[in-house]
Amino acid sequence: MSSRFESLRRSLLAGERLVAFTRADDDALGSRLLVWHDGRTEGTLRSPDLDRAATTLATGQDLPATGLREIDGTEVFVENFEPLPQLFIVGAVHVAIHLVHFARQLGFRTVVVDARSAFATAERFPHADELIVEWPAEYLARTTLHANTFCVFLTHDEKLDNPALKVALEAGVRYVGALGSSRTHAKRVAALREAGLASELIDRIHAPIGLDLGGRKPEEIALAIAAELVAVRSGQLPAGER
Repeated sequence: MSSRFESLRRSLLAGERLVAFTRADDDALGSRLLVWHDGRTEGTLRSPDLDRAATTLATGQDLPATGLREIDGTEVFVENFEPLPQLFIVGAVHVAIHLVHFARQLGFRTVVVDARSAFATAERFPHADELIVEWPAEYLARTTLHANTFCVFLTHDEKLDNPALKVALEAGVRYVGALGSSRTHAKRVAALREAGLASELIDRIHAPIGLDLGGRKPEEIALAIAAELVAVRSGQLPAGER
């Protein structure tokens, strides 16, 4: 694996946005420059002036469109890379088994987190990208949560869910949804307020979780959650509204 491909992979997993420029002219065909939004660069287009022009484009307010374009009289192929959508599922319950399946088909990197080793087993979740046996709040607090992170809380156990909910909401992730009835959610809201979480953050929780498809089986609930994730990701449903 080339060093630049590895840098690209690590950055996307870490939630960083970047732009790749590849020369398409005969003089330096294939020369590549990676530019991060904060101005960091890796590689070169074999022209200091062209490197500077590309960096200015990549760090501007409006990102250049993906495709072939001319920069300073040179043909360059431009590729925009957004952070990979990642889904953290707190609670290795039966619904989670089906949700991992749907989410991976939809392009999410899936991480299942649960402190209960009897539930969080490789036999139950061989299809998850990662399986973490740890207290969810502790894990979320030390991992990378970014603007393309989605978090789903399924344990029905406030000792597991609530502290982790607080971490996710304060980190500003894109989506937070929690399983439970309206009565359960009212208790959850009261507990989060008592823990000092601001009301505007609490209001971002999608609860009861999922679009109302009328299903009650675990796989139907998972499908409803997956549908809501797609609606938020596509902009059909604002991240903080139901």
